Formats: sequence, structure tokens, C-alpha cells
Amino acid sequence: MDYRFCPKCGGSLAKRSLRPTDPERLVCGACDFVFYLDPKVAVGTIIRTPLSELVLVRRAIEPGYGLWVFPGGYVDRGEELGAAAIREAREESGLDVALDGLVNVYSYAGSAPIIVVYAATIVGGTLCADDECLDARLFRPDEIPWDALAFRSTGEALRDYLRGMRLSSVG
Repeated sequence: MDYRFCPKCGGSLAKRSLRPTDPERLVCGACDFVFYLDPKVAVGTIIRTPLSELVLVRRAIEPGYGLWVFPGGYVDRGEELGAAAIREAREESGLDVALDGLVNVYSYAGSAPIIVVYAATIVGGTLCADDECLDARLFRPDEIPWDALAFRSTGEALRDYLRGMRLSSVG
């Protein structure tokens, strides 16, 4: 998205380097307001059933329409990360969950979102898809549709989660 006007005074924004080591920033030519384009924070939950199946939902929105992800979404301003993960799990899958721990945090060069992924277990609810999902299903680890996952972070988080499961079952 291109921003052209200052949100503070309405003056014109232009890219400018404030320090030699910083990236160019949008700066107002009238009031010198610096318009920082900060990343968005998203959360996801890898939800495991008592039978060690994982919950995936098929996206009904872009990006990734028709592809599979674990439940997740953006954190609202002022919302605690864990609360956002629980909320998104409920909204997208119909399930109430308890967070078991952090899987990992994912970020990529040139991409705005930072994705914080939690492991979770079901404590209630009924699996269903919301209006942002075409389908909601349970997958055994050997059934995960690896070639039909929506995002790089989805595959990396699932691999990290499954690697952690194998390591914890050994010890």
C-alpha cells in the first residue's frame, strides 16, 4: 500500500533515510512526522485431539483461498497474544482450547506479518468451519496435505511441532 499523506497534518510523505543504517522511512515534508510501517502480529494454534489428530481449516479467503492452515489470525491492538490465539481457534474451528506452549515465532524478509504459533489441546466445543473457512478437518500427522498448505509458516510450524512431538515421546 502506498501512503502519500501525513496522518498528523495532511502534508506530503516522502521516503527519506533518517540514519545511514536504517531503511528509508516515510517522512512528512511539512511537520517532519515519521510514519513507521510496523509489522502485523498474527497468532496460530496447532490443535491436537486426544487421538493425536491435528485440526486444519481450508481457507475461504485470499491469500491462500482453498488451501489448508491451522486456525489463526491477526492480534487486535491491546490484545494479549494467548487470548488472541484462543479467540482465533474458537472463531475458525468452533473449538475451545488450552494453550500448551509456544511452538515458534516466524518472520520472513519482505513480509509484514510476524506469526506466533502455539500448541494447544481441545477442552470443548465442536469442530466446524466459520465464514472464513471452506472446511475444518482432523488429520493424522501422516495425512497432512503438505502440498496444499497456504503459507510457508504453516508448513514450518507443523514440521517444528511434529519434530517436538517425536522428541518428547522418545524421552
